[in-house]
Amino acid sequence: MNSSDFSHFLSDRSSVREFGETPLNQDEVDFIVSCAGTAPSAGDLEAWDVVVITDAELRLDLAEAALGQRHVSEAPALFVVCANYVRSMSQYGERGILYAVQDATIACTYMMLAAHASNISTCWTGAFDENEVRQILGLPPHVRPLAILAAGHGKATAVRAGRMDIGEHVHNEGW
Repeated sequence: MNSSDFSHFLSDRSSVREFGETPLNQDEVDFIVSCAGTAPSAGDLEAWDVVVITDAELRLDLAEAALGQRHVSEAPALFVVCANYVRSMSQYGERGILYAVQDATIACTYMMLAAHASNISTCWTGAFDENEVRQILGLPPHVRPLAILAAGHGKATAVRAGRMDIGEHVHNEGW
């Protein structure tokens, strides 16, 4: 893939909130998760975990925890990506909390891009009640849910939102 192909691949991806009912097959789920395992990680500690949800009741419960966002219950698969503080804090102390958040965020991004490469639509969902998600999934205290990645076969092609000019983000040699 050349840089033009890669740029097109990235700009072609967008969030989808309407999914068909066809479930993801196990190979699709495995591919998405395995790609997360290739993500960069602080100290190669891989301070992230993912809970894969396909059960309709759990998806409904998570949609409620996600402030009633309908796409969370309607997506045939959810990947709840979590930071696992213990893994990175064992080597980096308090700074390991940040590294775990970074590791989980990068892993989730890789999952989202792996899904896109497989013609599977996703929506990164960050608005949710952490304590409710923690309770629904039985997460241990050292694990923090960071994102609910809703995934499935999109009903329609999403329209990509307009973006700021890249120059608005770039500061050379200082702010």
